[in-house]
Amino acid sequence: MILNASGCLDALTAPEVAREFDAFVTKTVTPLQREGNAPVRIAETDVGMLNSIGLANPGIDTFLADVLPRLLDLGPPVWVSVGGFAAAEYADLCARLERTDAAAIELNLSCPNVAAPEDEATAIVAAARAATGKPLFAKLSPALPDLPAVALAAAAAGADGLALVNTIRGLALDPATLRPRLGTAAGGLSGPALRPVALAAVHTCFRATGLPIVGMGGVETGAHALELIAAGASAVALGTVLFADPGAAARVREELAGEARQRGFADPLAARGVAHADLDGAPPGPVVRVADGARKRSAQVGLKV
Repeated sequence: MILNASGCLDALTAPEVAREFDAFVTKTVTPLQREGNAPVRIAETDVGMLNSIGLANPGIDTFLADVLPRLLDLGPPVWVSVGGFAAAEYADLCARLERTDAAAIELNLSCPNVAAPEDEATAIVAAARAATGKPLFAKLSPALPDLPAVALAAAAAGADGLALVNTIRGLALDPATLRPRLGTAAGGLSGPALRPVALAAVHTCFRATGLPIVGMGGVETGAHALELIAAGASAVALGTVLFADPGAAARVREELAGEARQRGFADPLAARGVAHADLDGAPPGPVVRVADGARKRSAQVGLKV
């Protein structure tokens, strides 16, 4: 399954691009409208791209009344990314989405405004789980001091899967003025530099939780996607590559199938978790059993457990 990373594609501006994905993930929606950060919001670097958008979005009321209906009309299943500043806000957002045709909900626990240590992740995911029966995917930051512990906390609280990873903090200076290029100085680094970070996060969280994982971070080719699957991902999301190659979804899907065949796998998901084989003498795959409820809800959106 190939998805887009949240915030990297405006489906209503480029519907033909959105239709190439197996599911479309929205920009993060918050309880109230947010204008976002002051410009400059995006800056290229020699190792990727920095952004400081600031969760700009129309707020849940306008999203439900105007945006979501049009996204659903495009065809692909819609995953809605939600964000807030307290567990109660996440719960309210999920309760309102429960009454819609959204296929799944991504809990953005990785934005700068949510630290998401174990106790906070537990509170947010538990509140969201109580508010909806839809599949819940917890999106986590690779900068967490103990990422596997937070992933386990999210799983125990009712998350059906993980989205790994979001950006890492970076800074770029203007070569002429030596001043920060972004309006907020630092921002989130995405692109090729994030790829080894994403692989490590997927590898350790698959081992810890066994949950379905949407892997993302620097994916530009089918070979990159297959590496994430080998580390434990059940699906792959494309982000920064879409700015340079809007048609990347179809290309990466074809390349992924070819890369899997070359290595003797009947399909790409047959390679899931092979990077764990014989690791320190341990058996391949996760060491924690996935709850039946999470297994069923993950299957609803086509993700392998």
